[in-house]
Amino acid sequence: MTINQWPKAERPRERLLKHGASNLSNAELLAIFLRTGIVGKTALDLARDLLNDFGSLDKVLESDFKSFTKTKGLGSAKYCQLQATLELVRRHYDCKVAESASFTSQNLARNYLLSNFPNLEHETFACLLLDNNNKLIKFQTLFTGTINQAQVYPRIVAQACLKNNAAAIILAHNHPSGCLQASDADKTITRKLIQVLELIDVRVLDHFIVGKNDVFSMAQNGLM
Repeated sequence: MTINQWPKAERPRERLLKHGASNLSNAELLAIFLRTGIVGKTALDLARDLLNDFGSLDKVLESDFKSFTKTKGLGSAKYCQLQATLELVRRHYDCKVAESASFTSQNLARNYLLSNFPNLEHETFACLLLDNNNKLIKFQTLFTGTINQAQVYPRIVAQACLKNNAAAIILAHNHPSGCLQASDADKTITRKLIQVLELIDVRVLDHFIVGKNDVFSMAQNGLM
């Protein structure tokens, strides 16, 4: 039996329209996203399979192409659709942050960075370019490296600040291993960037290391 043959009160789309998205289960929301099932399985069945295979909604949303398409009936089209949806959500969040938030709160910076640093396999260095009121001008990825290192060039960071007329900056890079300890190299490049950016009157507010589920603030831990 297909979902269209179910009683209207039980169909995920009809339930969403009547009760709102917040009242649907994770499986129902995923089923609406998937839209169609395969022979012998409805979209809701596929959604439940995904949640069972990955163990949680977060892991489904963070899955890579190979893992996602292991589930029968899910191919490149569905994976691209998922990635596009996640990117739209990130951009919507960025717009809201840029409109109202001042990056003076550790929690705001933490949540923002965890949202913008999905589980990447390679080390990536990025920055939050801020105005005089510490509001976000732009989030920009500057360097991508290997599994445990990204080469950082202060000149490129300074150029990004000047191009966007930034008055302050928050530095951030991920550790794919999940380790939240600052290495000697992290401390050295942070000191160097502070010195270089001071010459163009750009304040370095913090340097965050992003792990799998949390971040480490070098400023908060006395490393700046």
